[in-house]
Amino acid sequence: MSRYVIDKNKLEENIKIVKDKSGVDVIGVVKGNGYGFGIKEFAGVLKDNGIKTFAVTEVDDIEELKGVLDEDCNILVMRSTGIDEEAKIIAENGCIATIGSLNSAKVMDKVSAELGVVTKCHLKIDTGMGRYGFMPSQVEDAIKCYGFKNLKFIGAYTHFSSAFRNTELTKAQLEMFKDTMKQIKKAGNDVGIIHAANSPALLNVEDVCLDSVRIGSAFTGRVITKSKIPLNRIGCLEAEVIETKTVPPGYAIGYNGLYKTKRETKIAIVPIGHYDGFGLTKEKEIADFHSVLSQLKKYLKKTQMYVKIDGRMYSVIGEIGLSHTAVDITGSDVKVGDLATVDISPLMVNPRIKRIYK
Repeated sequence: MSRYVIDKNKLEENIKIVKDKSGVDVIGVVKGNGYGFGIKEFAGVLKDNGIKTFAVTEVDDIEELKGVLDEDCNILVMRSTGIDEEAKIIAENGCIATIGSLNSAKVMDKVSAELGVVTKCHLKIDTGMGRYGFMPSQVEDAIKCYGFKNLKFIGAYTHFSSAFRNTELTKAQLEMFKDTMKQIKKAGNDVGIIHAANSPALLNVEDVCLDSVRIGSAFTGRVITKSKIPLNRIGCLEAEVIETKTVPPGYAIGYNGLYKTKRETKIAIVPIGHYDGFGLTKEKEIADFHSVLSQLKKYLKKTQMYVKIDGRMYSVIGEIGLSHTAVDITGSDVKVGDLATVDISPLMVNPRIKRIYK
């Protein structure tokens, strides 16, 4: 049975590296099932290492996350929503709402009044991401949000669009955000805690840390960066070899018979496949699977994939299946029960696959 294994000690090392690098409070971003690490398990480790504020994008994550957090922890929902039901879930669970438009402010204020609560909020400024948030030119509308009786603004933030590759644009976005904050303060409002830096910004751009930083991918060690900071690359999919066999030259392996052995070949069958997330790409999701020619062209272009078995790399042969992969182990002493692992992004791993922290 396959499972995704996370080295807890290396994760804790990454958390310390991030904390030391930022020098400010860290908001642990646990969206996308905890960046594929399992939202409950991931958040639990972050909490045990001193992180008190957690960020998600889906309201469905709130209930599960609350089950592992202490009462003094906070949940920031990074979703500016005009949908009443979503706003109600955020407000009734005492989460911090994101307000990125006058409409979302009106909806959250109305829902909060109906519930008899005052909802804590962070204002969202759009400095170039093009999603949620007030554009700097809409600062007057942003200022109006501070007048709603059932909303209490305790923070504000923006999101960098290109911190992994464009330092100058990131700095320009930061200055736009700071200028917008100055205008809101000048109007007599307390903006609270301000934050802008995500993982790529923290690692690639200097002087981007404000009162806090929002970190997710850096904890996994899988983030686009030119930084020499020694983050651990964490997470691997593993399972035991369940079968071995030897086939003659010219024997077809896998769907469509696109691969044929050139010599007598010893094969190991590993119970890891597309269902687990292995070998999935955007191209695979949209490919014309009814065209053998399309499959053949794609097969000839693809990068060779490997599986590690007991510390040695072996080539994948044939098309990866839904639940199985064939590996060329010719000349080795690989046997049934040996441990096979593949390096795969946690974001690609099926959420139903068990996460194990060691």
